[in-house]
Amino acid sequence: MAKAYDHLFKLLLIGDSGVGKTCLIIRFAEDNFNNTYISTIGIDFKIRTVNIEGKKIKLQVWDTAGQERFKTITTAYYRGAMGIILVYDITDEKSFENIQNWMKSIKEHASAGVERLLLGNKCDMEAKRRVQKEQADKLAQEHGIRFFETSAKSSVNVAEAFSSLARDILLKSGSRRRGNDNKPPSTDLKPCDKNTKCSLS
Repeated sequence: MAKAYDHLFKLLLIGDSGVGKTCLIIRFAEDNFNNTYISTIGIDFKIRTVNIEGKKIKLQVWDTAGQERFKTITTAYYRGAMGIILVYDITDEKSFENIQNWMKSIKEHASAGVERLLLGNKCDMEAKRRVQKEQADKLAQEHGIRFFETSAKSSVNVAEAFSSLARDILLKSGSRRRGNDNKPPSTDLKPCDKNTKCSLS
């Protein structure tokens, strides 16, 4: 029987409690949104298959608890992740400031060279914005990673962000197999936007 997918990528979402990690995952995996999610206890995951560069990529997306008391459980999941998404809430300055601490956690617990992505969630709440896009752009550039503003509620940039990370991992794993550990030039890694077709299933 033909395999249902070409690659399996494990992704991990991290960030403070309440920034919308669960909502982002459910929007991506099930195209659904519910305002009444309770805080994640420990860890949970969802699966969705996407088509990237003609390959079927099965994404196993792990949702972690943001509360301090679950840190020891969730850090154990860093090691096997191929991509880590750092999420903050654009209406909560503290959640953005804490991204530096989450970056430190990645350095301490994740595999070397793991792909990272920064997401500013809740961009539908412009009136309550506390973190300017320029601040996040600057932080992302400092760390050499991509940045998207997303809204799980209105579905803005959610599929694009996940697909962008999957593409980066795919291209990086391809270059590694060719004996080149360097990331391909950024010109090959255009993030999904209105002009880039991302085929999602």
